[in-house]
Amino acid sequence: MELIVIGSGPAYTDRRGAAAASYLVRAGDAALLLDLGQGAFPNLAATIEPSALAAVVVTHLHPDHFVDLVPLRHYLKWEFDPPRRVRVLGPASLGDRLDALHAQPGFAAASLDVEALAALQRIGPFEVETRRVHHTEESRALRVSVAGAPGPSAGPGLVYSGDCGRAADLVPLLRPGDTLLSEASFGAGPVPAGAEHLTAADAGRAATDGRAARLLITHLQMGYSRTEALAAAQSTFAGPVQLVTEGDRFEV
Repeated sequence: MELIVIGSGPAYTDRRGAAAASYLVRAGDAALLLDLGQGAFPNLAATIEPSALAAVVVTHLHPDHFVDLVPLRHYLKWEFDPPRRVRVLGPASLGDRLDALHAQPGFAAASLDVEALAALQRIGPFEVETRRVHHTEESRALRVSVAGAPGPSAGPGLVYSGDCGRAADLVPLLRPGDTLLSEASFGAGPVPAGAEHLTAADAGRAATDGRAARLLITHLQMGYSRTEALAAAQSTFAGPVQLVTEGDRFEV
C-alpha cells in the first residue's frame, strides 16, 4: 500500500499550505480516503480523481475530519453529467450532520452514499478494522490492510488514530510491523485539561507497545514545536519517527 498525506493539520493553524486531517491509501488502482477535513479537498483533487475513490472513511464528527465532504458532494453533483457518487462510511449520524449544515434534508444523499462504519469492513481490496477510542461519543481508530494478506494478524497494515485521548486504545489494533499514523496534537505536552488528545510521547508509547515498525505523527496544534514533538516521540519509541506534512508519501 501507499500512504499519501492529503492534510495533516489540526482544527486551526497558521501554517501556510496546511489542510486538516486527510490521508489517502492506495493499493493498485484502488484508493481509500481516511477523513476529509477543512481545506483538504483541493489537495485531494490535485492527487486523484475524487469520484474514483473506493470510499471515504470518517473517524468522528469533528469538522476538521469531515467538513470537506461538502465540496466533495458539490463536485460530484455539479461537475459531471450525469452526477457521480462516492461511498462514505462513518458515525451513524454523519448524513444528518451534513444535511444540517445546509438545513436541507437529503443534501448528503444527493451525491454521497453514507453508511455506518462497522467493526470490520471490506472496501474494494482493503480490509478496514475499527475500534472505539476515547475522544467523542463515537470516535474510531482504524487499521487498513490489503484483504487476503496471509492471516488476520499479518502485517503490514496502517493504523490511523483519528483523534484519540488515550494511547492504550490504539494498541489492540496494531500488529507487529504495522505503521502507526497517530495524532500528536499537543506535541511535547502537556495536554490541557479537558482536551482528549495525545502527546507525541503518548503516540510513541502506543507504537512501542504495539510493536509498530514505524511511527508517523500528525495533527500538531499551532504553537507547539515540531522539533520538540519529534524528540518526545523518539523518547518513547526506538523505531523510525517522522512528523508528516501535506504531500508526503510512504510505502506501507
